[in-house]
Amino acid sequence: MNILITGAEGFMGRNLREALYQRPGAQHDTFALIDVRSPEAELRAAARVADFVFHLAGVNRPEDPADFMHGNSGFTETLLAMLEEGKRPPVLLSSSTQAAMQNPYGESKRAAEQAVRDYGLRSGVPVLIYRMTNAFGKWSRPNYNSAVATFCHNIARGLPISLSDPEAMLRLNYIDDICAEFIRALNGHPTREGDFCAVHPVHEIKLGDLSALLNTFHSGRDALDVPDQSDPLVRKLFATYLSFLPPDDFARPTVTHADERGSFTELMHMGGHGQVSVNVSRPHVAKGDHWHHTKHEKFIVLAGEGVIRLRKIGDGTILSYRVSGDTPMAVDIPPGYTHSIENLGDTDMLTLMWANERFCPEAPDTVRLPVDSERGKS
Repeated sequence: MNILITGAEGFMGRNLREALYQRPGAQHDTFALIDVRSPEAELRAAARVADFVFHLAGVNRPEDPADFMHGNSGFTETLLAMLEEGKRPPVLLSSSTQAAMQNPYGESKRAAEQAVRDYGLRSGVPVLIYRMTNAFGKWSRPNYNSAVATFCHNIARGLPISLSDPEAMLRLNYIDDICAEFIRALNGHPTREGDFCAVHPVHEIKLGDLSALLNTFHSGRDALDVPDQSDPLVRKLFATYLSFLPPDDFARPTVTHADERGSFTELMHMGGHGQVSVNVSRPHVAKGDHWHHTKHEKFIVLAGEGVIRLRKIGDGTILSYRVSGDTPMAVDIPPGYTHSIENLGDTDMLTLMWANERFCPEAPDTVRLPVDSERGKS
């Protein structure tokens, strides 16, 4: 299939083409990537053989308002005329909810929509018109594509942002959802709603709440906090925020507690999902010998050889689990069981540890008690 993409170097175009490259059978497709710098001859040649067109190109922030009509409606009509000289393929148009409004940008998008409809009637082929709301995601441009892009860029750099109306409600489409819908449309299964097509889900958030959330992402990195991403919008916004980090600001130091027995390093704090840490045990050292009332953990030995021992409070039976980095397994540490982990090897043993809550020095929920009273390790 010959696939033509206009606006291929833009935010949406870059994401779409990468998604298209990964679809099944993409190795048999030919892609014509057209952008503002493409020569007219290249566009004409691509239009002549195109089997499907993603028309994403457009103008939304020109210096001269007259360029709205030229860049949106005018270019669309030029493209459609070229397509009619070839195979007359289906066309997917990325329009805007602004097309329903009486402003220069909206009028130009509405005219582009009509041109595409007329082309579909003349050519007898499907046309798919998506009135897009605010799109956000990786590779978007600050001060151009959306408030999300601008806020992420500025907050990641400690720069101020402007809140014209904190109560203003934003309606957002995530770029991966857009690409998935566009590929469904290419495969003949668009989401149609009346005269238009739609991308779902549409997320809603107030401008002030967006600012507050992105600021927690910023401050949380210093504390090694990972936000709760059970809310799909939070997950998508956090991914977008991370994509705007300055190249020299990807890393943060961890917190390490060390003594002669080895070390314990806090890696991530995950709010209601607990804490992830890594423990280094020196050769032939046992650590632990304590229990918790409520806290529970999982231990996974990643390197070395050792044994995890547990004993239920009030019971003399000791449970032993041999653990090895060669065959990692997750061992649950329930509340009410005193436990220890001993390095049986001659090299350091590395253990990944997850706890259901972040360690709090003021309320550690840690009661010292040897698993084996004869050893009395602490």
